[in-house]
Amino acid sequence: MLVSNVKDLTRERNVKMARSLLHFMEQKKFEEFTDLFAENGKWIHPYHSGIFPSEIIGKKDIFESIKNAASRFSDVRFPVEEVLTSKDSSKVAVKHSGKLKLKDGSGYYENDYLGIFTFNEEGKIVEWSEYYNPIKSAKVFGLMDKIC
Repeated sequence: MLVSNVKDLTRERNVKMARSLLHFMEQKKFEEFTDLFAENGKWIHPYHSGIFPSEIIGKKDIFESIKNAASRFSDVRFPVEEVLTSKDSSKVAVKHSGKLKLKDGSGYYENDYLGIFTFNEEGKIVEWSEYYNPIKSAKVFGLMDKIC
């Protein structure tokens, strides 16, 4: 019974951390965002399509990447649609959307996301795989010619 309770508490903590990551992005709290990662944590873009890095490794590079990406937006919203957990309490999936207002006044960048998080025993993110439609990104940022 104790093992089940520990797994449930771990799962709840990890769900809270995944939600916090999105909240910190909305609030542009980059230090807090980065502190959720393990020292050598990975932010992976499986559908990078040549317009984004395939992965960003380490807290320093993750901090610089999120700070750079957020600099394009004046308002950021990531409403969570669904949180999925598994028997493996170290894994959490979050389905959410994104509506980000472009600072240049040209409108909004909108996309749908699935984030799959893996946490270590201390509750730090060791891997975040972020799935989204890169075509929507490329269109908004004028990068259609960069897609491989």
